[in-house]
Amino acid sequence: MQNDHTSSQFDTEMETLRSSVLNMGGLVERQLQRALDAVKGGDSAPANLVMTDEQLVNEMQMNIDKLCAEVIARRQPAAGDLRTVIAVGQTVNDLERMGDEAKKIARKATEIYGEGASTRDRRNSLVHYSEIGHIGQLAQSMLQMALDAYARKDLVVAAEVVTRDKQVDSEFQAVMRQLISYMMEDPRTISSVLDVIFVAKSLERIGDHAKNIAEYVVQVVKGKDMRHATAEEIQREAAS
Repeated sequence: MQNDHTSSQFDTEMETLRSSVLNMGGLVERQLQRALDAVKGGDSAPANLVMTDEQLVNEMQMNIDKLCAEVIARRQPAAGDLRTVIAVGQTVNDLERMGDEAKKIARKATEIYGEGASTRDRRNSLVHYSEIGHIGQLAQSMLQMALDAYARKDLVVAAEVVTRDKQVDSEFQAVMRQLISYMMEDPRTISSVLDVIFVAKSLERIGDHAKNIAEYVVQVVKGKDMRHATAEEIQREAAS
């Protein structure tokens, strides 16, 4: 009877960890959406809300880390359960870093569209943002899919996230070449183009963190460390 009670408590704690990660992920999704709204809409107002959420994201990370430590100390989980708890700590670390990247994008929006920015720079930034709009959409979809894969331990979705990361990397390189050509053709665009490159790099990093979360899902389900595996290896592992 005592064992059943203990098992029930452990299940409750694991579900608390799971839901806490998803809540944190939802907040980071909101940060990213607002940061992108600020950049592509030419309005720094949503950026201020991203800054407001930053402290909450950090607090959530610390609370989840504390709960992970307590679960390990009290329950001494083994095998799959231990992998799950460790993956929670890894996942919230990547989520917090995504929030940091969203904050960087938001800060850049306040610089681009703040009171001190010139009309020409604002106009050029809006034009050049269209070059990276699809990367932003991909980064958002990767974050959403990574959280979905985590919630359902879905290896197929996890593998798709890894595949999309390759697409983000490819598009980032293509956009970099295009933006550099703008600066070479018209030096007056250098300031605004550099701002957009800064945003593009943050989006590329968000994609990397989403890929990391997807790899943790595969590791939890399969018991194999997939951090340095290729997309093809992860796809094969998900299909096996």
